[in-house]
Amino acid sequence: MSSRLIEHLLGDLRLLGYSVAGEESVVACPELNVCFDVGKAPSEILPIDYVLLTHGHMDHAAGIAYYLSQRNFVGNAPGCVVALAAWSIRSRPCCRFGGRIEGRVTPAKIIGLSPNEDFELRRGLIARTFEINHGVPSLGYAVVDVRHKLKAEFAEKSGPELVAIKKQGVEIQHRVEVPLVAYCGDTAEGAWMENPVVRDAKVLILECTFFEPDHVSRARAGFHLHVRDVARILSKMKNEHIVLSHVTRRTGIRDAKRMLSKLLPEQSMARVRFLMDARLARTEREARENNASTARHAEQNSSGQSEEVKEGHRNK
Repeated sequence: MSSRLIEHLLGDLRLLGYSVAGEESVVACPELNVCFDVGKAPSEILPIDYVLLTHGHMDHAAGIAYYLSQRNFVGNAPGCVVALAAWSIRSRPCCRFGGRIEGRVTPAKIIGLSPNEDFELRRGLIARTFEINHGVPSLGYAVVDVRHKLKAEFAEKSGPELVAIKKQGVEIQHRVEVPLVAYCGDTAEGAWMENPVVRDAKVLILECTFFEPDHVSRARAGFHLHVRDVARILSKMKNEHIVLSHVTRRTGIRDAKRMLSKLLPEQSMARVRFLMDARLARTEREARENNASTARHAEQNSSGQSEEVKEGHRNK
């Protein structure tokens, strides 16, 4: 059965997602082993160990119990849900209630965090929280690659010299943080726009809920972004890729792209794609498959020609 999630390949990062405002929002990044929000817990996210939950609205959080239960059912390690500390406390009775319905307690890890905290996903990779502005307690997340590099002043030192310096208690390395993906969930404009892990992330996943000119007030009331807000925000962002999510069913993706393109210069628009743009995702996938097929044929032809040359030499 084909997946209903839409896949985008952004450099070496792959996104699998589905996001329609008021219906469901879930975005997985398998290479980083994280899923931003959980939606209704599609089967594709079950192998992913960490769910980073922005807030408790059901279109983002309804599948938590199912995700945890199904991981246990297929023999995976207990799933880990990272969320705002207040939500994590409120969620525990819900998990227990789910266990009473199933007749067994589902093992789970629920981690509560506050804004501007780090959670280690694996060595050298962290999830950093930041505050977003949605009218209810919410968190955004950035997945950050943490590296340690030799300080410039020690670049010419030999190995034994570096060991000797370290024994003297001198720190010879400095920490380098590379934000890979930032996910803002549902949000209006706020301080998160100035946060370096959001502004500089390789991939920014940002909502764009409203598009019609007379829907600005609706965006404000619901603490969501209007296309005019998004155009203004993106002019300040340095991201290589910007993925827009949370479009409502009242606006088709083709119309959404057209309205945004009127507000952005062509160079900025080239960085932007819509998560639910299935046509673009399909075209890019077919191009990758064709390129891979061409490369395989070229390799096979090259190998066959090499064998012919070898056979020719043997027959001389």
